[in-house]
Amino acid sequence: MAQTKSDPNYKVIAENRRARYDYAIDDDLECGIILEGSEVKSARIGGTNIAESYAAVENGELWLVNSYIAPYERAKTFKHLERRRRKLLVSRKQMSNLWNATQRKGMTLVPLVMYFNHKGLVKIKIGIAKGKQNHDKRATEAKRDWSRQKSRLMKDHR
Repeated sequence: MAQTKSDPNYKVIAENRRARYDYAIDDDLECGIILEGSEVKSARIGGTNIAESYAAVENGELWLVNSYIAPYERAKTFKHLERRRRKLLVSRKQMSNLWNATQRKGMTLVPLVMYFNHKGLVKIKIGIAKGKQNHDKRATEAKRDWSRQKSRLMKDHR
């Protein structure tokens, strides 16, 4: 089996770890994002947070709302706003599917991870999700604990 080298361009910028706990993720979708130059440079040094953000379909366009990209210190004239709305890039067919999911089925669009892909472009993975109730969260936690305990028992049994 040939050993593959990891690409130096691929890098996770920000991850929403709380999303899988608070939401039942039904499907996910990779989107492009329109950023300014100072935002990309700030993302390269790791000043990004998508934990409190969400995506919304408005007027036939997909927007990332309330994401935080720290200001880039070396940018003198072309500075950016930290919490501005950023446009996401998807095809028309995907846009109609997202609109149907949010309007008709009562789902939400939650950003899961923002990363640089292998070409060095910023991408964001959006999850089509339904909010979990407290009892759903407890059931998920119990399942996770049982699988951990089961793997320990199998390891000790050998």
